[in-house]
Amino acid sequence: MVSVRGHELWVEREGKGEPVMLLSGFGPAGSHLIFHPQFSELAVDHEVIYVDLLGRGRSECPAESSEITFAGDVADIVELIETLGIGPVHLYGFSYGGLLAQAIALDHPHLLRTLVLANTLHGPEMWQLNHANINRELANQYPEVWSRIMALRADGVVSTDPRMQQEFSVAAKLVRFYDPDNSARLLSEPGSRNLALYSQFCGSDVDFIIGGELSRIPDFRHRLRALTVPALILAGRYDRALYPALQKQFATFAAGATFHMLERSGSFAHIEEPETVFATVREFWAGR
Repeated sequence: MVSVRGHELWVEREGKGEPVMLLSGFGPAGSHLIFHPQFSELAVDHEVIYVDLLGRGRSECPAESSEITFAGDVADIVELIETLGIGPVHLYGFSYGGLLAQAIALDHPHLLRTLVLANTLHGPEMWQLNHANINRELANQYPEVWSRIMALRADGVVSTDPRMQQEFSVAAKLVRFYDPDNSARLLSEPGSRNLALYSQFCGSDVDFIIGGELSRIPDFRHRLRALTVPALILAGRYDRALYPALQKQFATFAAGATFHMLERSGSFAHIEEPETVFATVREFWAGR
């Protein structure tokens, strides 16, 4: 545990070399386990730093989940880098972690060596489009499930209701993976994903209309033109949530960034194509 801004964050450190800090996703609710065990490969020649954000994974939980904010997460990571004395770092932001990484790269560039944005978003509008495409895929591929979802919605049931989530659960394999069987390779442990926080942070009906803290996150698109840190964008060809047409927008707004498409991956390229991911980031870091 590391004390940061008055609370305790869980941190794991593995390997030696230039530091690589990993910022997790699964919405704002996931833990460092998303990166295990694949990122141990980078520990051969780098120090890999895994972090659980406040209220997630093994870190301290505040009395009220409303205390957890995007700005607070950003401030925690900034202070953590300074407290550990490891800056500048290679910052690897996955999904929600990529939003945090963009904020840090733009406002605290001195803390970064490079920025990697992996299957991430540039703001609330993109998050809404992400859910719209998931719903479209679900309606097309699982019409019987979509009919049940629409029946619940007609009764006023919000999408984070357990009955809705049971129906939406089939979407993970469908939209997040090139090979649906690879979903079984995601590690978890009790409490590793804070579902109560997800509902509060993203809005109770997030699968249809984003809300809560999520709706107040900045849109980084036009700010990315001012990015001074070398950046690499990783996208999965078969990601039907954060789909390639959206990911290509990063190359438009961050004109100096390197863009790489993973041809046999969905959202979790580090699980489906780890060798390609790690070869790509090593080449990027070497040539920065």
